[in-house]
Amino acid sequence: MHLLNAHEWEIAAGLFVLAVLAILAVLLVFRKRPTPDELERRRRHFLTQSGRLVDGMLLDIFEIESVPQSKREPVRTLTMLLYSYHIGGVDYECSQDITCMSDVVDPAQVRAGFPCSARYQPGNPQNSIVVTEEWSGLRMGLPAQHLYDDPDPIDLSHLRPGRG
Repeated sequence: MHLLNAHEWEIAAGLFVLAVLAILAVLLVFRKRPTPDELERRRRHFLTQSGRLVDGMLLDIFEIESVPQSKREPVRTLTMLLYSYHIGGVDYECSQDITCMSDVVDPAQVRAGFPCSARYQPGNPQNSIVVTEEWSGLRMGLPAQHLYDDPDPIDLSHLRPGRG
């Protein structure tokens, strides 16, 4: 039986550490990175779970063409929702891409000038949303006014002079 001396143990430990670092480097290089759509979905989910609510106003809904990131990527038409809200004395105007949420929100039903609710991140108020897959701050119309029947008139005859 042959025992290794201290110098041989140091070399073996160094080679083991190098092998582990090489494996970690390969895993980091070839790992699956989230797509921009997945990152946006995670952001919306985070704001749905932990965002604070604020009243806002829908300013506009419009379509723009996206700039392709590569030559293979086609030009897409994005549907954008423009809204504003007020927090702590600061007015914010933000937009949200609602192209992938056509099953949640119908762009033809969105009306500019209507009130909405926005969810924002407390430490970062410009990070906000109006619509997610689980929640919607859109309102389909203005609040309905409650109509009351006229109450019975009050008998004020005793206050009039000359009437008994």
